[in-house]
Amino acid sequence: MSQQHNAPGLRAWLGLIVVLGPVLLVSMDGSILFLAMPRISQALMPTADQALWILDGYGFAVGSLLIAFGNLGDRYGRLKLLMIGATVFGIGSALAAFAPNAELLIAARALMGVAGATLLPSALAVLSELFADPRRRAQAIGVFAAAFAAGFAIGPVAGGLVLQRFWWGSVFLVNVPVVALFLLLAPGLLREVRTKRAGRIDALSVVTSALGLLLVIYAVKAAAIEGLSISTVIAGVAGVALLAWFARRQLRLPQPLMDFSLFRDRLFSLAIVTGLLPLAAWSATAYLAGVYLQSVLGLSVLHAALLAIPGAVVLTITCVVTPFVVDRIGKRTTLIVCHFSIAGGLLFLLPTAISGGIGWYVTATVVTGVGYGISFSVVADTAVDAVPVERAGAAGAIAETSNELGNALGIALLGSLAALVFRLQGPGLAPTLDETLHLRDLAPALATEAKTAFVTGLHVVAAVASVLHVVLGVVAVSARRGKMTKRPRTRGRFARTERSVLPRLLLIRHTAKTERSTH
Repeated sequence: MSQQHNAPGLRAWLGLIVVLGPVLLVSMDGSILFLAMPRISQALMPTADQALWILDGYGFAVGSLLIAFGNLGDRYGRLKLLMIGATVFGIGSALAAFAPNAELLIAARALMGVAGATLLPSALAVLSELFADPRRRAQAIGVFAAAFAAGFAIGPVAGGLVLQRFWWGSVFLVNVPVVALFLLLAPGLLREVRTKRAGRIDALSVVTSALGLLLVIYAVKAAAIEGLSISTVIAGVAGVALLAWFARRQLRLPQPLMDFSLFRDRLFSLAIVTGLLPLAAWSATAYLAGVYLQSVLGLSVLHAALLAIPGAVVLTITCVVTPFVVDRIGKRTTLIVCHFSIAGGLLFLLPTAISGGIGWYVTATVVTGVGYGISFSVVADTAVDAVPVERAGAAGAIAETSNELGNALGIALLGSLAALVFRLQGPGLAPTLDETLHLRDLAPALATEAKTAFVTGLHVVAAVASVLHVVLGVVAVSARRGKMTKRPRTRGRFARTERSVLPRLLLIRHTAKTERSTH
């Protein structure tokens, strides 16, 4: 390998900037609708069930297909898959922007999710080709990780700012010029990356896992919104059976889609749950808070977006500084801080009311932002430390999948819990708050009752999520110190930089496969 190739030049850094475009879009689109949903509800009038699918269909598609598309890129080429994924993502965004009804918007969001699942692992593998020097590569991937985390945080803010001037579909059209610029510049700046011995993709595992999740989520949503029925129970049982069969199949396959044997390690399981639950709590409360600020308190979308900025800033800064904090206090203490800061921050949502609560909301986003930022930074590295080095790639893939599924499942499960509370406590005129408030000749007393029921649902979700984080915090406190430090790392600036990135684990996976293909 030449010295020139080891020292990244202008092409490498320009390539990094180009790659960050799709990465930022994928993470932003997981949260950009949180403040946009009231406007979308007014325009398309989706049912409660459809509103939840508009929100989490994207994250569900990304999470369920992430590992499969990672293997597909190994076989057919990362850059090729990245170009195809970016094209489909742009097409899906345009379709979503001009969707005439809720059904087509759900379909467009699902298409965007499928494309998003191709972008993350492919972008990281292509990035590794640009930076052959390990130190420069670690710095570049640090930027990659910060952009990914920042996208989740600024998504609601960006959506609110765009909606202040344009119609609801504009939150999707912002993706199109970024995708177009990427497709124009990527062929000249990026090179193809593939391995010669890519593992076989078990298509049956992909189908059963996705279908099982789909049926379970549908059953939960339908039960919360409409109550139990024979069809709901059948769907739920069938979904659980498919997921159980999927798990058993993975234990028998020589190259499983998901290595469930890793969950035998208690620390690994704790890390994966830590990756899933904070994203679930954040996505659900961010969505419900967006509705609360606009539909209950009557704030403009711009005002709501500005109120989300402090929490977004804290989350992003925490993500960046967490690796240095870990060097000082260790991963075990950092995980404890993660869970208890989220648990405490969620409790600040409980004093919110239909006549006020802006200060409580901002305080909640700032305090929980500390925990959410930690979860972005430390979870995957903790998961890898819990397993042998040769299984680091599998651990990293599961860790990133847990983040994506947490984002989708939070809205599906906790959002359905809020819908159930509204159905039980509300006036019973319509299944959602926005539908109720837009009923003709609605009496003020009934509007107040509907708003009160929605706020009660927000409180229940915050309380449940807080209790779950307290439980995980207690588990982290009781974890044996030896397990948290069983694989010591090299100290120094490079060690801290390398530890800071969640996507580093997919790079480990890609590098190992590349080394095998060259021997």
